[in-house]
Amino acid sequence: MPHLTFECTDNIYDDAAIPALLKQANDVLIAQDGIYPTGGIRSRAVRLHDWCVADGRHDDAFVHATLKIGSGRSPEAQQRTGDALFRLMTEHFADLYARRGLALSLEIVEFGEAGTWKQNNIHARYKKSAA
Repeated sequence: MPHLTFECTDNIYDDAAIPALLKQANDVLIAQDGIYPTGGIRSRAVRLHDWCVADGRHDDAFVHATLKIGSGRSPEAQQRTGDALFRLMTEHFADLYARRGLALSLEIVEFGEAGTWKQNNIHARYKKSAA
């Protein structure tokens, strides 16, 4: 963990530079004072082909990000993470935001380890490179 998902409407997806956004988002999470293990960071984007914004009469768009994190991070750490990720989103989408109807949002979802199953050999690589 953490896992970050960007849901992006189809009407802006091609102009949204999603691969760059995903890399920058991972960099933001890595920069959070080690509270998220690098080997556990995952980011992805989902291109939404079907959506409706407001009354549906305009070609509005949205990007909604959900960051799922394991329990145990302080409220202050979560706030810093949310602020940094939302700053990235607002900067990344500034040009599109200036040209069209666009809603940006971010939520952080914290959950416990019960009810999750994981296997990951990526962590070991980062532990070896740190030594």
